[in-house]
Amino acid sequence: MIRELIALDNSSRVWIYQADRDLSYDEIDTVRPAIFDFVNQWSSHGTEVDAYGNIFHKRFIALFTDDANHVSGCSIDSSVKFIRHIGNELSIDFFNREQFAFLDNEEVFTVDRLNLSDAYQNGTINDNTFVFDNLVNSKDKFLKSWLIPFKDSWHKRFV
Repeated sequence: MIRELIALDNSSRVWIYQADRDLSYDEIDTVRPAIFDFVNQWSSHGTEVDAYGNIFHKRFIALFTDDANHVSGCSIDSSVKFIRHIGNELSIDFFNREQFAFLDNEEVFTVDRLNLSDAYQNGTINDNTFVFDNLVNSKDKFLKSWLIPFKDSWHKRFV
């Protein structure tokens, strides 16, 4: 059952899928209703889950479920299948974990993990550049530390 993000508990789980490019506004207009439809019918062990999903920064799909719903196994697999389907339809890769996203002048850019050190050395990224930590796993962490300075992120270990 779809909920607004604000209605979900701070302990709610989140899964973040980063696209390898920005979604166009037309794509967003197509994908957002599909996300709403998916979370509206999402279930775990035959029981509806309280869930929310949306597109953020034209680049990320985030799916949230109330932790009390104990979403696991097949229900998580169904969300991955859903994201893969969107990616296939739009020729977007949502599963490249080697691309790190950062914010520069309100625009999202990515850098390949292997090029992160060069980007740091040439000043494209610095200690105060905000990076997206797609490994956050709760609504609370999403709201407080999804976007953090590079100097405070786990990404820094690659420079």
